[in-house]
Amino acid sequence: MKKSLILKFVISLLLPLSLGAIAGMFTAQAVPEWYATLNQPSFNPPNWVFGPVWTMLYLILGFSFFLIWKQERSKLRNKAILIFLVQMVLNFGWSFLFFYYHLIGFALFEIIILWASIIGMIVMFYKIKPLAAYLNVPYFLWVTFATILNAGYYFLN
Repeated sequence: MKKSLILKFVISLLLPLSLGAIAGMFTAQAVPEWYATLNQPSFNPPNWVFGPVWTMLYLILGFSFFLIWKQERSKLRNKAILIFLVQMVLNFGWSFLFFYYHLIGFALFEIIILWASIIGMIVMFYKIKPLAAYLNVPYFLWVTFATILNAGYYFLN
C-alpha cells in the first residue's frame, strides 16, 4: 500500500474515533449526574452497551469513508466526502445537545437531521462503492434506534 493510502486509512479511522472520544469525554459526567435521573423508556439498553457499540460503528464508519476517499477525485466523490463530514458534525453535536446541554427536544430534532444525512451518505456511497454503503447499514439502524430512544426520553421527561 502506498504511503498516501496508509495515511488516508489512518485518518479515516481516527476521525470518527477521535470525535466520539472527545464527545464522550465532555458528556460522560452527565450520565451519572443527570441522565440517570431521567425517566427511561422501557427499551433503554444498559449504559455499558453504548461504548462498545459506538466504537465498532465508528471503526466501520471510518473504514467505509476510506473506501470512498481512496477513489479517484470526482464531483461525486467530493459530494460523498462532504455529506460524510456533515453527518459526522451532526453526530458529534448530538452528544453535546443531549448530554451536556440537556436539550432533549432540540437533540431529537438534530438526530432526525442526522438520520436523514446518513441516508444521503449511504446513497452517495452506494453510487461510488456499494460496499461502503452496505457497511453503514448497522450505523443507520443504530441511529434509528437512538432516534426512537431520544423521542422516548423527550416524551417521558
